[in-house]
Amino acid sequence: MMKLPFLNSSNPAIDVDGAVVVITGGARGIGAATAELFASRGAQVWIGDVDADVAAQTAARLGIRSAHVDVTSHSSWTGFVETVIGEVGRIDVLVNNAGVMPVGPFEDESDATTDLMLDVNVRGLLLGMRAVLPLMRDAGVGHVINVASLAGMIPLPGMVTYNASKYAALGASLAARREYDGTGVTVSAILPSAVRTELASGAKLGGVLPTVDPEDVARAIVRSVRVRAPRTSVPGWIAPGWVLVDAFVPEFIERIARRFAGERQAMALDAGERRAYLDRIDRQSRDHAADKSEAGA
Repeated sequence: MMKLPFLNSSNPAIDVDGAVVVITGGARGIGAATAELFASRGAQVWIGDVDADVAAQTAARLGIRSAHVDVTSHSSWTGFVETVIGEVGRIDVLVNNAGVMPVGPFEDESDATTDLMLDVNVRGLLLGMRAVLPLMRDAGVGHVINVASLAGMIPLPGMVTYNASKYAALGASLAARREYDGTGVTVSAILPSAVRTELASGAKLGGVLPTVDPEDVARAIVRSVRVRAPRTSVPGWIAPGWVLVDAFVPEFIERIARRFAGERQAMALDAGERRAYLDRIDRQSRDHAADKSEAGA
């Protein structure tokens, strides 16, 4: 019986044991937890991060490799990928995890902060896919995991730009998945809820979105190498639940429920508890703005 190529949805399996895995934003939080889990299962793991010193410390602790990577820079991506390919010859799995979340009232957000958020959360993801997808396609096998957020489905006050960036991350993931369908390469999006990491410091976690740990997200990421689902929320019930709410619950009822759940948490985070993270984001914003200015000069 003749097989029709467009009906063949199978993809070559990737064995995590021995797979070459590249993870951005790997110095801390979800990235570090994911690197640890992959390494514990026998993968050859490389982490990239703009904070190279912290990434090196994490890599030394886990027995993996690290490099300085600015995900907003095409040349930085090129150098990182060339280094990995030069040493081990291939990349089986890319985890686009790098992201920033300086939330708060929209009208108080600086242009530099807006630029950083969009460039890291969207441009960084696109550059990462562009750097590895052709290599994976030529090899006939590969998997890209883009760490988006449930903020890519559920809009929240205080997260206007962050919501925009994560909606874009989800859309880019699903579109790239369609574009590379049939090549042996798959793209999946992971949508975590509120995660107990530095990004969420100063927030009263819970409410509209349940709280999860970085290890919960790491397990979903590693599992996606096997199941290759288009998108997976963490916890798993939230994405399908929200689709039903968005389709069938009238807005005035949703508004009441959101108010009782405390949906405006991002508008009033504890600045003291969040200071270390915000200081780091401010430095990154200034550096990023200076780099863009030099590039345009």
